[in-house]
Amino acid sequence: MAKKNGNGAEEKLEQKLWKTADKLRKNIDAAEYKHIVLGLIFLKYISDAFEELYLKLKAGEGEYAGADPEDPDEYGAENVFYVPPSARWGTIQSHAKQPTIGKELDDAMDAIERDNSTLKGILPKVYGRQNLDVQSLGGLIDTIGTIALGDKKSKSQDVLGRVYEYFLGQFALAEGQKGGQFYTPESIVRLLVEMLQPYKGRVYDPCCGSGGMFVQSEKFIESHQGRLDDISVYGQESNQTTYRLCRMNLAIRGIDGSNIKWNTEGSFLNNAHKDLKADYIIANPPFNVSDWSGELLRDDARWQFGAPPAGNANFAWVQHFLYHLKPDGGHAGFVLANGSLSSNTGGEGAIRQKLVENDLVECIVMLPKALFFNTGIPACLWFLRRGKKQRRGEVLFIDASEQGYMIDRKNRAFAPEDISRVADTYHNWLNSEEVYQDEKGFCKSASLTDIQKHKFVLTPGRYVGIPDEEDDGIPFQEKIDGLTSRLRQQMSQAQELDQEIKTQLAKIGIEL
Repeated sequence: MAKKNGNGAEEKLEQKLWKTADKLRKNIDAAEYKHIVLGLIFLKYISDAFEELYLKLKAGEGEYAGADPEDPDEYGAENVFYVPPSARWGTIQSHAKQPTIGKELDDAMDAIERDNSTLKGILPKVYGRQNLDVQSLGGLIDTIGTIALGDKKSKSQDVLGRVYEYFLGQFALAEGQKGGQFYTPESIVRLLVEMLQPYKGRVYDPCCGSGGMFVQSEKFIESHQGRLDDISVYGQESNQTTYRLCRMNLAIRGIDGSNIKWNTEGSFLNNAHKDLKADYIIANPPFNVSDWSGELLRDDARWQFGAPPAGNANFAWVQHFLYHLKPDGGHAGFVLANGSLSSNTGGEGAIRQKLVENDLVECIVMLPKALFFNTGIPACLWFLRRGKKQRRGEVLFIDASEQGYMIDRKNRAFAPEDISRVADTYHNWLNSEEVYQDEKGFCKSASLTDIQKHKFVLTPGRYVGIPDEEDDGIPFQEKIDGLTSRLRQQMSQAQELDQEIKTQLAKIGIEL
C-alpha cells in the first residue's frame, strides 16, 4: 500500500525515493550530491534496459537466434547501451557494502563510456571521494535498486523520466539561487512548449541547462500523437557538469544529444551552431548578466537592431535568438526579466522599438512572482516570429501575474488549467478572430500604433488594464452608510478601551 503524506494524499514513488535519498546526504552539499544520485539513477536505467535485451539475446530465440549477448553491436542495433559485466547493476549492488564501492562505481562509469562512444565524457566519476560516506552510498544503491527503471513496462510509464525530473527540481529547490543555473521549473517550460507547439523541425536552446526544454518538446509531441523523430535538438551549455546532466537527461529518453555542445566561453563568444537556422527556439537565459564580454563583440553580425549594452546581456540574447531563427516562420519563446519590457538604458529602448517596428514581437506574457527557485526578479515571456503570416501589425499582451498556486511558502507554480488558459488565449488570438476576445485585466490585442503611443514599452499592464470589479448589486449609498456605521462602531470601541486602560492604571496610582 502506498504511503500517505502529511496531507493524507498518496505519496508518489519519486517523492518516497527523494526522501530516502535525501536522508543519506548527511554533510554533502546538494550541488555535489545531485551528481551522485542522478548518476546512479542513470546507471540503474541503462543496466535495466541492457538486462532485458541481454536475456533475449541469451535465449537466442526467433530474431535473436545465434546472437552473442556480449557483443556491444547487438545492443547498438536496438538503441540500448551496452553495459560491461563490472558495471551491471547486479554486480554493483552485490558490492554495495564493500569499502571499495566508490572506486568500483567510478571504474564502472569509465567502462560504460569506453563501450558507448556517445556517452564519452558525460558520466560522473564522483564516487571515490573521501567526503562520501561509504555506508550512505551503499544505502543509496539499495534504495535505487528497489525500483525498475529501464525495462519495457517502466519505459512505457516513464518511471525514470518522472524520477529524474522530480530529482532535478528538488535539487534546484535545495540549492536555491544556484539551482536556477541548471533547471527551469517544469510549469514554465510546459507553458512555453504549449504555446510554441514544436511539432516538427529543429529545436534550439543556446543556454540549455539540464535539457528541460527538449524533454518537454518531446513530451508535447508524444501527447499529441506526433512522431518523435520529426524533431531534432540543438543546444549549448557553458557549465560542464550541467552539460553532463543534460546529456544524461536526453539519453535516458532516447533523444539524440549529439548536437548539444559544451565549451567554457558560451554562446556569445564561442557560438557552437554558427550556421543553424532553427524552426523553434525555447530558452531561459540568465537574467541581466553584466559580465557577458559585450565589449568584445561590439560589431558582431548578430546585432541587427543595435549593439546591446556591455553591462546587460538581455538584448544580446534576444538578437542571438533572432539570428538563429529561420527567416520564414521561425518561432521563439523565451524568459526574460521584466526590465526588458521597459528599460531604455544603453540603447535597449531603441532595440526594442526596432523589434516592434519590424513586426517581430508576437506575444508578451507577464509571469507571477515566485515562479523561479533562483531569483526574485520579476519575469516575463517573449514570443517572436520571423515572417509573420497571421496577426501582422499586432501584439498580444497577456497578464498572467495572478495565475498559479503556491507549492510551498516561497515558490509558486502554474496548474494545468493556468497553462491551458494562457496557451488557449494565445492560439485563439492567432488562429480565430471570431473566437478570441480581449479580456480586461488579462489579455489585449494591441496594434503597433497603440504600442507607439506607449513609447514602445511592452509591459502588459499598460494594455490589458485593470479588471472590472463584479457588481454585487448593493447601491452605492448603502455601501457608504455601511462603511460609516462600522467606522463609528470601531471608534466607540476604541474610546471604551482607552477609558478602561486609564481606570486600571489609576488603581495602581498612575494617573493619565
